[in-house]
Amino acid sequence: MSTMPPHTPRRPLSPHLQIWRWHTTMFSSILHRVTGSASVAGAILIAAWLVSLALGREAYTCFLSLASKPLGLLVWFGLSLAGFVHLTGGLRHLIWDTGTGFEPKKADQIALLTMVLGVVLTLAFWALLFASGKVTL
Repeated sequence: MSTMPPHTPRRPLSPHLQIWRWHTTMFSSILHRVTGSASVAGAILIAAWLVSLALGREAYTCFLSLASKPLGLLVWFGLSLAGFVHLTGGLRHLIWDTGTGFEPKKADQIALLTMVLGVVLTLAFWALLFASGKVTL
């Protein structure tokens, strides 16, 4: 006697993948979640900076020497990009909270605008840092 279930017809596991198309708001939603997670890493680095500051001159100098190297600056750039993109994504959600911008074309335009604005704000922030002499290579 077999305990196997009777033969069932073959069905797709994820039918939505066959009919769903990629769009800007989907990407911005995924990006918002990724940048939110990256911002947690940024918060941990800021906490490490504060701990090094509390530990004294040697620890702080060591942290600054690592953070100011090209790889460290790349990490800080990435974290600031994540922060600004997440911030502008949050502004998109605030717009949606007012009940506007849900039409597909308008939602895509707002999503694209927030991503571009996040990049522009990041570049402007780093341009100011380099122009002020606070950051050098």
